[in-house]
Amino acid sequence: MKGVCIQGVTGSIGSQTLAVTDLHPDRFKVVAVSAGSDVAALAEVCRRYQPQIAVIADQQRYADAKTKIAAIAPATEVLAGPQSLCEIAVQPNVDLVVAAIVGAAGLPSTLAAAQAGKVLLLANKEALVMAGDLVMAAAAESGATLLPIDSEHNGLFQCLPDGQADPSLGVDKLWLTASGGPFLRWSAADIDNATVAQAVAHPNWDMGRKISVDSATLMNKGLEVIEAQRLFGYAEDRIGVLVHPQSIVHALVEYCDGSFLAHLGAPDMRTPIAHALGWPDRIDSAVRHLDLTKLSQLQFEPPDIERFPCLDLAYQALRAGDSAPIALNAANEVAVEGFLNGGIGFTSISAVVAETLRQLPVSSPSDLESVLAVDAESRRYAQAAIGRFTRH
Repeated sequence: MKGVCIQGVTGSIGSQTLAVTDLHPDRFKVVAVSAGSDVAALAEVCRRYQPQIAVIADQQRYADAKTKIAAIAPATEVLAGPQSLCEIAVQPNVDLVVAAIVGAAGLPSTLAAAQAGKVLLLANKEALVMAGDLVMAAAAESGATLLPIDSEHNGLFQCLPDGQADPSLGVDKLWLTASGGPFLRWSAADIDNATVAQAVAHPNWDMGRKISVDSATLMNKGLEVIEAQRLFGYAEDRIGVLVHPQSIVHALVEYCDGSFLAHLGAPDMRTPIAHALGWPDRIDSAVRHLDLTKLSQLQFEPPDIERFPCLDLAYQALRAGDSAPIALNAANEVAVEGFLNGGIGFTSISAVVAETLRQLPVSSPSDLESVLAVDAESRRYAQAAIGRFTRH
């Protein structure tokens, strides 16, 4: 029986993690959970799973959370605030930490889990984008096991020898696939007028609003390129992206002899979650199995960076190194929020990110405090840039 801490339990990844643990009550016990501000959803999780600790990150909702949870899960300790997210990640009865908080907010608790030597199931790609060196070094020093649960990185992990992209093992290039999002066949003019409802309507995956917008801009794939570099150590010119509208092939590894190994599966996040939860064993995910006889075609094409410049901006940030990926992520979070709130248009997301990258001086943060300082400064630059693209 393994104790599981689910950070971001009320989100898409968190709820799907619960669905997989439900299939294996003899293997997993949910002992700690956290949510951002959704008290009702967190309380319902506590009613169903009776965890030892629950955290509401929004401290202003602490009293409400404590009252509601005490009434239905009296043995659950209720905490609040960002520091509490770190505290639950290092509890002695926690074996597995699912890092599913969206955005930069998930970095401190992810780093804490790595420092504590936990088995870390990583869905929060921003942690590695912002502080990949810190997280990977902490994991190496503590003996933590880092298992990616992004479908693409999980696919790479499964196709690589022992999960390692070692050139001595004959690995030549890593390939991530992208569905292309809802605007794949749209003209540039139509994309410019895209609405929020259209941007969050992903054709294949069930994801939250922010990640759905990132998928529509291809920024999600750009962040994943940076994450792949952090995880597997390859330079950006050996990490490629293929648009694959069917979302059946999630990743490919190209070997020096010309062969490819590909990871295929239904577009369902329960598959990589189950792989990481059960690793090194295979466990049931309740995901439908592919019927290969019904796959009429698998299409692949290069991404169009003219219509989707965010992917190219991510490559630029990765090449620049140091603080540039932090600025990229921070500016994107600010810009996406501006779009979701109706303040800027869809194509202004990339414009805000590009302007922030141009204006922000590159620095070399060496610890969590300096990383967060760059993040805060980048957000100020991005917020100022948003003012120049605001809809009137």
